[in-house]
Amino acid sequence: MIGSANLNIMLKAARKAGRSLVKDFREVENLQVSVKAAGDFVSRADVAAENILKEELLGARPNYGWLGEETGGQDGADPTRRWIVDPLDGTTNFLHGLPHWAISIALEQKGEIVAGVVFDAAKDEMFFAEKGAGAWMNDTRIRVSGRHRMIESIFATGVPFAAKKTLPATLHDFSRLLPKCAGVRRWGAAALDMAYVAAGRYDGYWEREVNAWDIAAGLIIVKEAGGLVDAVREGHKPLEDGDVIVANDAIFNEFVRTIRDR
Repeated sequence: MIGSANLNIMLKAARKAGRSLVKDFREVENLQVSVKAAGDFVSRADVAAENILKEELLGARPNYGWLGEETGGQDGADPTRRWIVDPLDGTTNFLHGLPHWAISIALEQKGEIVAGVVFDAAKDEMFFAEKGAGAWMNDTRIRVSGRHRMIESIFATGVPFAAKKTLPATLHDFSRLLPKCAGVRRWGAAALDMAYVAAGRYDGYWEREVNAWDIAAGLIIVKEAGGLVDAVREGHKPLEDGDVIVANDAIFNEFVRTIRDR
């Protein structure tokens, strides 16, 4: 697949940062780790990867704005476009030597995500999509699963840790969903949860407390793979309000009703 110039910039940046992260992942026991918050760590590798991404993306498009997990936000000369970046989604997995983490890059234009990249460098799986061009994993077109029955479907979520306030609501979600489905997975990387829905590995995903950089790229990858996207709470918007629910089109409505308890 030949993508736009912007998509190719994103893919190149993801691969460069991925090489840096893979090198550090091999030496994870030697990483200098500082505590950012309870249960939420930032490592030297995390910061180095964001610096690489910032240099590559803003180097190629210096007028665009920026929102990154580690370096925060900055306005660009072009107010209509910005990069939304998580240099290492799944930091806790990374620091424990678990090979399930990803780089997430999204391009927002006039408030809409128009391109997204989620790179699982440990497995060399590059998920990406552009508006109107479908979703891909490496050289293969991907699509959401075709399962029509909740009882045959598996779902992913993020279980709140430490002092996150959404733990009671999430436990209530489990009590309603588990009797209706084939299982729920918690693998610790929201970007990959969404990419896996797009690839048909999961049938749906929901989470009540996420940041824009966790899900921005995944939103367009799921949409371009034929999935449906909404917020957990009616009237909310995933990027602005930080809650999201996605699934294939066949089970989406029942999944939403189950999580919303309706």
